[in-house]
Amino acid sequence: QVQLVESGGGLVQPGGSLRLSCEARGFQMDEYAIGWFRQAPGNEREGISCISHSDGDTYYADSVKGRFTISRDNAKDTVYLQMDNLKPEDTATYYCAADLSWGTLVRVAKTPTLSRYLEKWGQGTLVVVNS
Repeated sequence: QVQLVESGGGLVQPGGSLRLSCEARGFQMDEYAIGWFRQAPGNEREGISCISHSDGDTYYADSVKGRFTISRDNAKDTVYLQMDNLKPEDTATYYCAADLSWGTLVRVAKTPTLSRYLEKWGQGTLVVVNS
């Protein structure tokens, strides 16, 4: 079965860190650019970070720049999102998505209303930042 599986979410105090993982099952992740999105209740989906197939290009939304780091290990078919200095406003369900086109992925990250154009989505992992 072809799917993306997120893990690593949980409850963390403000200022803390978490590392999310996005694992590809049933397909070769190195053929895809991967992005992380998040959605809090009542809010629109937000594209926060993307990484290209070869790890040469990355994208970060201003809201996470300098605090979050995206990386990938194609040998493990996994993309990571290291989240440091977490804030209460980072509370959301985090999703990863895959697309064969880097350009399309970044375009959707900047305009999440276009989410339906991405090829694959995971089910999400919940991150709660609360003291």
